Amino acid sequence: MLEIPSIQQAGSIMRLRKFFTPAALAGFTLLVGTVSAPTLAQVYQQGQSSQVTSNTATKPNLYNLKGGQIQITYSTSGIDGKPHFNYQDAQQTLSFVGGEIRTTPSELGTLVSVSIRRTVDTGSTSFTLLVPNVNLNQGKTAQVTTEGITTVHRFSVIPKFNQGQTESYAVTPLTGTARSVAF
Repeated sequence: MLEIPSIQQAGSIMRLRKFFTPAALAGFTLLVGTVSAPTLAQVYQQGQSSQVTSNTATKPNLYNLKGGQIQITYSTSGIDGKPHFNYQDAQQTLSFVGGEIRTTPSELGTLVSVSIRRTVDTGSTSFTLLVPNVNLNQGKTAQVTTEGITTVHRFSVIPKFNQGQTESYAVTPLTGTARSVAF
């Protein structure tokens, strides 16, 4: 969100038009005090034409991604109303539903994590998918490039072996599609 602390007159908004193209302004909202003004793209278009058009963007709910030997299918909500996450690598195919999937919003996007290997006495391995923010035009599919992070969480029942760094990371570039589907 682009915030401009104080704009006293419409002329200030019009001066912004000189520095930004409509494409660069798409998705930005100008906030003045506590009142939301038109998007900067709309302000720009007002100077170009008397008719302002708006595109309604939707968020994807299904991601199909692959990279290296990893394939991921992630749906934010399935027919049962719960998220689903399918993970496949060279050794295993795993499916996760609902509470088995951990999501954390961040500035990078949404971090979606699952535990892909657990042991009682040596730690565990998790996989985290970095889900970027994606806006879709209705009925469209978007190409996505992101990262998957495999984390080995080292643990020992012998305390002296728990010294130093306890996590190690392997980052896998992932590409694929994001789309919105009706479940």
